[in-house]
Amino acid sequence: MKSHDVRIWEIRKRPTKKPSYEVRWKVAGMPFSETYRTKGLADGRRARLLSAAKSGEPFDTEIGLPDSLVERTPSLTWYEFAGKYLAMKWPHAAPNSRDSINEALTQVTIVLLDYRPGRPEDDLLRRALRNWAFVVPRVGEDIEQATDIANALHWVSKASKPLACLQDPAVCRAVLDSLKLKLDGSQAAGETVRRKKRVFTNAVKYATELGKFEDDPLATVQWIAPKVGTNVDPGVVVNPRQAQELLTAVSYVGGYKRARGRRQTAFFATIYFGGLRPAEAVGLRLADCMLPDDGWGQLVLRKTRPTVGKLWTETGEVHDHRGLKNRPEQESRRVPIPPVLVRILREHVAEFGTANDGRVFRNERGGVLGSTAYWRVWDEARQLALTPELVESPLARRPYDLRHAALSTWLNAGVDPTEVAERAGNSVEVLLSRYAKCLDGRQEVANRRIQSLLDGDD
Repeated sequence: MKSHDVRIWEIRKRPTKKPSYEVRWKVAGMPFSETYRTKGLADGRRARLLSAAKSGEPFDTEIGLPDSLVERTPSLTWYEFAGKYLAMKWPHAAPNSRDSINEALTQVTIVLLDYRPGRPEDDLLRRALRNWAFVVPRVGEDIEQATDIANALHWVSKASKPLACLQDPAVCRAVLDSLKLKLDGSQAAGETVRRKKRVFTNAVKYATELGKFEDDPLATVQWIAPKVGTNVDPGVVVNPRQAQELLTAVSYVGGYKRARGRRQTAFFATIYFGGLRPAEAVGLRLADCMLPDDGWGQLVLRKTRPTVGKLWTETGEVHDHRGLKNRPEQESRRVPIPPVLVRILREHVAEFGTANDGRVFRNERGGVLGSTAYWRVWDEARQLALTPELVESPLARRPYDLRHAALSTWLNAGVDPTEVAERAGNSVEVLLSRYAKCLDGRQEVANRRIQSLLDGDD
């Protein structure tokens, strides 16, 4: 309740060891007081109370103050809130998800900066946010920030707009539009935009959950995200002859003595003949390989070792160590492999052995086979195996395209989609939707059936 019934007394000196001065007043009969160390501070406070009373301001009967003298809590900035959101998400997020959260928060933070003198260079600003502001240190880790980084982050803390600015639909739209662009101003891929938007949307919902907004500010923004392509481009899929030529070319990379390519030939063959994801092949252990002298073998996939970067893993290693994609942590997947791959794997183990922990594929020093290393070998193999025109085309441009070729080949061979999905570690729905354009001959079959119906054949 508010009241104009205010009475303010003279300042009273309290006879303590260190003298103090008490400002006393009543609001609607309720006494209030504040104590100050000097008479000057007490006089200043009493003068402000008198001024508010004389100007006709109502005083709150619970706290004893007019609105003009209530200390306001500083407005929470977007940058401060983003740090709270990161701390909430980090412990439960996979390393790749941490990277995505960091990337999105960095971009949104840069958009939500006010003009302020002394703005750091864009490169320094991004580096400070990406490598420091939105990274949660590992337990026991204490790395001192460089002066330029600390100064950049101090500037951001002062220049960041208040979180409340997102209640303006125009501001939300500006943020969403920024997610569509790369650093050079060109259009970002639809999947990249979708990933960043998901982080921003989740952060805004968290702010609403904390009571920072009465309603979700994004609910009123009519914004259309770019379409995300999910179909595999048939142009990336190699046929069996091209796949064999590429695998042969891999074995020549780096020469015979250094064996840089020969060490990875079986790795690429496992992706193609087994349909594995590259990260699954990296984590494959010999103990999980059944390689008989004759006939089909089997791989039991238990772990995946994707390259994610040191900033995002709990161990500080470049590679994550986790269960299979889209499966519970301890669940495995069995993949039958043809005799040709059985032979290749047996020969690989006989020549190169395994890593100390039993992994089939390793780098030259015995460590985890990194994506940079096998991408480099693959790029050189394409130069050796393909014509200049095909080198410039999307054909097998990425090692992952060998998996696309494997699954497309199985489907075109008439293997039941349920079986292909089980071997690939996908759902049937995802499998058929992704590889619909890679299935040869379906149009001709449909045409024959339609023609037969039109001709009146039984």
